[in-house]
Amino acid sequence: MASTDSSTRFQVLSFEQVSRLDHVLRDTMTVHGRGNFPTLDINLLELIDVVREKLEDGGVQVRGVRLNGGAASHILCASEHQSYNDVDLIFGVDLSRTENTHIIKEAVFTSLLNFLPEGVSKAKMSSCTLQEAYVQKMVKIYTENDRWSLISLSNHTGKNVELKFVDRMRRQFEFSVDSFQIILDSLLFFYKLSEIPMNSNFYPTVIGESVFGNFDEALYHLNNKLIATRNPEEIRGGGLLKYCNLLVRKYLPASREEIKILERYMCSRFFIDFSELPQQQQKLESYLNDHFVGDNISKYEYLMILHKVVDCSTVCLMGHERRQTLTLIADLAQEVQRSLAFQHQQQHRPQVFSSLRQQQHFHQYHNSNNHHHQHHRQLAAPTMHHHRHQPFIQYNYKQGGYYPSNAYYGHKATHHNGYTNYNTNLMHAY
Repeated sequence: MASTDSSTRFQVLSFEQVSRLDHVLRDTMTVHGRGNFPTLDINLLELIDVVREKLEDGGVQVRGVRLNGGAASHILCASEHQSYNDVDLIFGVDLSRTENTHIIKEAVFTSLLNFLPEGVSKAKMSSCTLQEAYVQKMVKIYTENDRWSLISLSNHTGKNVELKFVDRMRRQFEFSVDSFQIILDSLLFFYKLSEIPMNSNFYPTVIGESVFGNFDEALYHLNNKLIATRNPEEIRGGGLLKYCNLLVRKYLPASREEIKILERYMCSRFFIDFSELPQQQQKLESYLNDHFVGDNISKYEYLMILHKVVDCSTVCLMGHERRQTLTLIADLAQEVQRSLAFQHQQQHRPQVFSSLRQQQHFHQYHNSNNHHHQHHRQLAAPTMHHHRHQPFIQYNYKQGGYYPSNAYYGHKATHHNGYTNYNTNLMHAY
């Protein structure tokens, strides 16, 4: 359980961490436009400055700017190989006036005009047009405990820029490893005033915070790839989908005893928020599209782990409801498996000759080596009918099934019963 003592929530970043933060902020992010709209190359520092200026010109004061989520974890982690997808920027603003939401939208959309390529006419680029062209999703939450909005800019590879405007938010994290927020104001102030570049003896004091409660504990979890949270029933969706994603990425529970209880809370909250099967399908497909772009192996493994967690830890559904959800996950896994089979077949398709001369040489060679060729055909034949020797996910013959590579969730993901080709439904046992 994390400490909530405010003195343990904060930590000053080292020069190495500040340098990594500087590199992230100076990086250029790609925002893809729909249809014929051009791709935008956005510098994060410039985006922050432009959005902040437009907000304050519109009468919305910005209390501060923070970097959140995977990018913040990348900066703080001891390993430089800690990857991240989205760049999450948090602007602290006042949302007590309903008109402020409109001002925020206008500020973000008109800021995009600054990044249009040269030669592109801006005359007919209204806010509505820019929203349709470059925004992947928009969220507005206005309740007693939460008052915030989100604008996510589109990227086809899943590396989105997300701008979050927060007045108050009761729950700001899912797990300890994504609970870090880096306060950017001192660094932004340094960029404006200092003419001397940063070095190990001259750099601004930058503060990081873990909203999980204890910074050192959360950083230990991050560096050692451990899963910990508290009160998952407070999270929309229970953190279930993110939890299974962490397992796929080789994270392990910090406490094996506690995680079984937490899994039940995750599943219960998920099925409260997404009680209908179409809602579950839409949420799951959206999550897969956002987090597993071009990685069908990990997507398949993710669905196997999710299937196991739902199967073992769901206590709030009727039997038929639970079976419907498990079937949904199984069907999605089968679609991924078919896609993998198609990729495999494409990689092993027959040779295509670029010229008639190449084809003649090929046949001359095989006619003169007919016995040798026949021998290889005989050797190749069993391979076509015994694909279980080359499964997409390692098959464990001793335990009789495909197993995810995560050491904690080493449960049997699906049963084996004599597959004859790659298009077999690997989920038939369910």
